[in-house]
Amino acid sequence: MEQPIIRADQTRTLADARFIKLYDLAYEDGRHYFEASRREAHDLLALRSQDEIDQALPDAVSCCLVVEAPGEPPRIVMTYEYRYPTGQYVLGIPSGLIDERDIAGGNPLVDSMTREIGEECGIRLGAQDDIWVINSLLFNTPGLTDESTALLCAVAHVESYETLSQAGAEGSEQFAGFELLTQDEARAVLAQGRDPHGHFYPMVSWAALAYFASGFWRDLR
Repeated sequence: MEQPIIRADQTRTLADARFIKLYDLAYEDGRHYFEASRREAHDLLALRSQDEIDQALPDAVSCCLVVEAPGEPPRIVMTYEYRYPTGQYVLGIPSGLIDERDIAGGNPLVDSMTREIGEECGIRLGAQDDIWVINSLLFNTPGLTDESTALLCAVAHVESYETLSQAGAEGSEQFAGFELLTQDEARAVLAQGRDPHGHFYPMVSWAALAYFASGFWRDLR
């Protein structure tokens, strides 16, 4: 299908900060589109070929984390993390940016997600646990930004749900506990469209809740 052509020589950087940049993309004479991105100008997805986009790494990883404890039903691990743009704690899932150290290991999606689960939930995945990629790149808000995340699923076996911890949070991360939801409780949160405190939650949280509530995590394990 025919589409606008965005050229590198017509792309201007309007703002450049550590974690966010703003670009002016010219796609026709006199016509522009503004884009926010984490990427440097030479790395914008808008300037890549389809083959290059197919091979691109996402900015971040996010996980549908299921925990199983003896004598307990499986539960999805949801976290309350303060999200500065919303001005409140929101119901999220373990997630984080992909680091250079993760890329160097050769399996960046799994390696970065394994690291984030350890930092944000205190769970060290072992040989008895499973982790796999559901989708290697999902756009978060493509009308505004090329920011993307990979969605993974992990099933971890723990001795007790009490062993979960958010003590490993780094930098500006602010956590306020967990919601450990059964499949029925996850369905209820999906039906309500709000978390148990009555607050709205991110799209990626909806995706993880739906994946868990539907039972896909069992079928594709």
